[in-house]
Amino acid sequence: MTATAKNTVIVNGETSVVTVSTAGPQGPAGQGLDVDSTNKVDGSVIYYDSTSAKFKADATTTKLTLVNGGNF
Repeated sequence: MTATAKNTVIVNGETSVVTVSTAGPQGPAGQGLDVDSTNKVDGSVIYYDSTSAKFKADATTTKLTLVNGGNF
């Protein structure tokens, strides 16, 4: 077999050219926005909780608890 025929496959007398490729990298793992929404309620606002090092959506911070000048 010659070097030019390495991508040729013969099956049951039929000759086919086969191209083989592999998938490239899919991007860095774990870089997306991972939101803990297990305790979400209607009107939950996504916020970052440094204690758990996670983004959260729960009943603690909702659109109804946000006020001008408040801590949220």
